[in-house]
Order: sequence, then C-alpha cells, then structure tokens
Amino acid sequence: MSGSLRIRWAIAPRTAPRPLINCNRCGTVKAYCSSGKFRVNANGKRIDVWLIYRCIDCDNSWNFDILERCNRRDIEPARLAALESNDPALARRHAFDVVALRSRVGRIEEFPDVAVHKQRLGGNRESATGLELQLGLEMPTSLRLDRLLANELGISRSRLQALEERQLLIVDPDGAKALRKPAREGVTIRVDLADEPDRQAIISAAGG
Repeated sequence: MSGSLRIRWAIAPRTAPRPLINCNRCGTVKAYCSSGKFRVNANGKRIDVWLIYRCIDCDNSWNFDILERCNRRDIEPARLAALESNDPALARRHAFDVVALRSRVGRIEEFPDVAVHKQRLGGNRESATGLELQLGLEMPTSLRLDRLLANELGISRSRLQALEERQLLIVDPDGAKALRKPAREGVTIRVDLADEPDRQAIISAAGG
C-alpha cells in the first residue's frame, strides 16, 4: 500500500496466566499465582527445578516443573545461575508459558491486558493515507486482534469489520477471520484510510 506509515507494535502481556488448581487448604478450585521464585533441588549430579505458585486466597504452594532429574552438565551455567538467583526475567518467561502450564493443569485463567510500545519504522505522517502495523509479541496473548486494534486505534470493532469487508483492512498472513483470533507474532495489518475523515487521528493513535 503506497503512502502508508509503517509502525511496529511491541506487545507485552501484563498479567501472567493463572492455573486453576484444587487447593487442599481451601477445599475447592482456586487460582494460583507465580511467586517469581524457583525451587532448585540438587541430588548428586541430578537437578530438579520448580517455579513456585501460591494460592491467591490461602498462600498454599504448588510447584510447576521446569527441570526434572536433569544432569547438571546439561544446564548452561548462566541459566543455572539465573534459576538459583530467582532471575525475574526468567521467572516471568516461565510464568507466561501457557503451553507448558496447560500440559500440567487442565484449566488456565488468561488475561487480555497488554502494554504496547509503538515504534515508527518509515513513511511520512502528514502525507500518509494508510497504516502498516507490524506486530511483535514478547509472549503469547489471548487478546483478540480486533480488541487490540480497537483499543489502540480508538475505533469500534464494528468499524474494523466494515473496513475488512470492504478489503480496506488486510491481515497478513492470517487472512479471513483473523480479527476474531488472538494477536500473533509476525502478523502485519494494512489499513487503507484514504477516505476516512478521521484519518489523522487514527494515524496519531497508531503511533504516528
């Protein structure tokens, strides 16, 4: 699309998914939150590592397996040091690993709130007649693409759908029905705003 302002959105989920676990203290299913702390247990050359979770109501603990009976020699020294020192970035990465959590727990509570850092990559704001938005995700999110765009561009989801139906909004590579799916890493959204009276306001909201 000629005349487009190219912007990268770096998207970071704010709230980690919470496993729903039968708490033996509360006597019912409760949400558990990551404590941000690892438990490292060494037995000879073998190491077990868990990320410790806590019940949101009674503080009962649950251990999420990170490494099981792993030979010390197979762990990079920097990673082992990060585990032993409760490195916040590493704890966050494991806490947001919803795929691994689902492999251990049947039910997961997910949250759609995200922070979006916007960086202009190219194009002229004053003369732009459209947008090319490139998505980068720090972690997977359950936030639907139409909700993300509506929140960040300041327009309704019905208007986004209308733009899509008129082929003025194209999602690459997901195509049809992409607006109703979670936002994904590497997706590019192209929006033709040439005939929109509030074009400049949308472009400004996008990060232009």
